[in-house]
Amino acid sequence: MKLEGKRVLITGGGSGIGLAVATSYASEGAAVAIAGRSRERLDAGLAAAGEVAGRILARTADVKDLDEVRRLVQWTEAELGGIDILVNNAGVNVPRRSLAELSPDDWRKMVEINLNGAFYCIHSVLPGMRKRGNGLILNISSIAGVRIAEVAGAGYSATKYGLSTLSYFTGIEERENGIRSCLICPGEVNTAILDDRPNPMPAADRLEILQPEDVAAAALFIATLPPRATVPELVISPSRARFG
Repeated sequence: MKLEGKRVLITGGGSGIGLAVATSYASEGAAVAIAGRSRERLDAGLAAAGEVAGRILARTADVKDLDEVRRLVQWTEAELGGIDILVNNAGVNVPRRSLAELSPDDWRKMVEINLNGAFYCIHSVLPGMRKRGNGLILNISSIAGVRIAEVAGAGYSATKYGLSTLSYFTGIEERENGIRSCLICPGEVNTAILDDRPNPMPAADRLEILQPEDVAAAALFIATLPPRATVPELVISPSRARFG
């Protein structure tokens, strides 16, 4: 068990990449708490986790609400005894994403969830990690956060570039406290976020891009490195893509 004794909080954990990371970590002995806005989705995720579901707890929380995030972190620390690993996975995009169509409300929604939510979670877990002198923060970003990807849209890309900067600064400023920060930047992944594209990807093509378990394997690799090793940024891309 590579993660025996580790305590993990994962946002956006009811499906997709978040659920894949949760089941992967739980399979390696970690105690995991997943969070998301939908109780129904969280319950479905627990049901899909199979035999490792007993190592996974779930709580509803909206990461764009600072008070909810604080309560989520307090609950997780109480239930698990602390948080060794935070996985910031909650994220959204919108169908109307060109600048000619992007509304202020949709812009605000992406900023609040993709960027503010990640900051709220980091800000809330840092005191406990500092006190223990160790911790790992994994920020699930996107290839759109390190390269211009027109299909992602300006709003989503802006928030993911912001998350990239936040992740780098977290690693730089907290390294003396034993805290590592890693940015995982996947290319196209077969998750529900693809359903919000203006032109949905054909089902056959979705089977040829990255799957959630591929990103989870990268997240597991990072989590099992010794404290002396860190991965500031990891890009994982579908093999068929040129880069992205």
